[in-house]
Amino acid sequence: MHDQFDVTLEDADLLGEVELTTNLIIAASEADEHLSPAEIDEILGVVPTPRAADS
Repeated sequence: MHDQFDVTLEDADLLGEVELTTNLIIAASEADEHLSPAEIDEILGVVPTPRAADS
């Protein structure tokens, strides 16, 4: 008999999102203050792009 709840689920994108969310939760729980946008970007691995100079 096949168990409909016995499934293997692997979604690399979903696992990546769960890891990022987990990292944010851990960092926020360990911080004394709110995380700054720069700290959040660092945790998420966001690399800021330089702005183009105004013409």
